[in-house]
Amino acid sequence: MTDAHLDDDCIFCRIIRGEIPCFKVLEDDDVLAFMDVNPIAPGHVLVVAKHHSKDILETPPEWTAKAFAGAGRAARAVQKTLAPDGINILQANGPGAKQSVFHLHVHVVPRSMDDGLTMNWGLVAGDMDEIGKLAVQIAANVE
Repeated sequence: MTDAHLDDDCIFCRIIRGEIPCFKVLEDDDVLAFMDVNPIAPGHVLVVAKHHSKDILETPPEWTAKAFAGAGRAARAVQKTLAPDGINILQANGPGAKQSVFHLHVHVVPRSMDDGLTMNWGLVAGDMDEIGKLAVQIAANVE
């Protein structure tokens, strides 16, 4: 990994370069995982690719794969350490999804049955005709 793929003004790139301290969970040539200092649950880990791109839409596929492989490693460590009832793997893209740092990253969030977190949604049956039409449209844009 070289600094050629990092951005001078990105807080996560600065953490990767060691300019800002963090509580490391894992690090290899491709990813850095560290504790979120604004956790939504105890054990909340952030996994960042060591390649700066603002979101999953702009990230080369090989770096997306590396970020999610790192998230899997972090999730297994969180499970072994905390034995939560479940783990959410979250990745946000753009302001509408509440992305706050514009560098590809994955949240690993331990969950308990009654933790009160509201990121889940109820099941409401959709319109099958509309779902089918959207599926055709989206499939036509797969690269």
